[in-house]
Amino acid sequence: MKRKIITFRRIISAGAISFMRNASLAVAAVAVMVVTLTIVLFSIVTSATLNHTISQIADKINISIYLNDNVTNDQRTALIGNLRQLRQVKSVEYISKDQALAEYKAANANNKDLLQAINETGNPLPASIQVTPVDPSHISQIQSLLNHPLTQALEDPQAGTSYSGDRKAAIDKIAHATNVLKQIGIAGVILFTLVSMLIIFNTLQMAIFNRRDEITIMRLLGATTWYIRGPFVVESIIYGIVSALISVTIIDLLFVVASSTLQASSLGLLDIGYANNYFYNNFLILLTVQLLAGIVIGAVSSIIATRRYLKFKTK
Repeated sequence: MKRKIITFRRIISAGAISFMRNASLAVAAVAVMVVTLTIVLFSIVTSATLNHTISQIADKINISIYLNDNVTNDQRTALIGNLRQLRQVKSVEYISKDQALAEYKAANANNKDLLQAINETGNPLPASIQVTPVDPSHISQIQSLLNHPLTQALEDPQAGTSYSGDRKAAIDKIAHATNVLKQIGIAGVILFTLVSMLIIFNTLQMAIFNRRDEITIMRLLGATTWYIRGPFVVESIIYGIVSALISVTIIDLLFVVASSTLQASSLGLLDIGYANNYFYNNFLILLTVQLLAGIVIGAVSSIIATRRYLKFKTK
């Protein structure tokens, strides 16, 4: 046991010394990993921000079912109950004729002509049921219920539902856009991670190739595979830790500059304010993720690279 501890200490010491000794290689490897981890971290924050923006847009999307004046309380209650039973429905709200009129007057308080006209005609506005979907991109159950003959029989013949015509096309476009944005966010993180591992693997393989004489001597002296591989793994883990700390610092500086210089709350769909709050509220989690990512990427890449080279040398 004591011998294993001594060997472990020697491996760590050799890896740390190698890291400090090969300054030029360390700078190159760390630079590659910093770029990679910075892109991955930025992708994570951007993906979370886009999901937040999508969620806000989705919360504002609702489908209104306008009822004819002959609908009874029992019919209305039954329809509301059927809607609430659907898994795709987030909330259901009933708007009476009087409530609809009050909201219309409040929205057009500055238009005296409209207020006078509606006062003279009584209350032409129908009662309605407002349905908020859980996800605007998945409303097939709601559509089926809206298209059911019993539901259509309760609708106002002129108003029908808000899920029709131009509004239907707009909701469908928003639903499609949200799906695309989510998929792009996930694909972006996966793509950058794979590309980073490939770049780092090639960098480490070149480093190991440059030190092939050292590996050959160690092999001839009877060193075990793990004793040879260990320092490279330790060195790569140090690359990952240093790179993770630098990448987090870079993102931190970017948010400081963005909040103080740009003086903007958003850039298109990217809500800078939310992204900034998300980064600092989840700083420890993101830092841990970056450290683990750097360690795993460095360790796995070095293990694969050394394994391939050691296999080549022992043939």
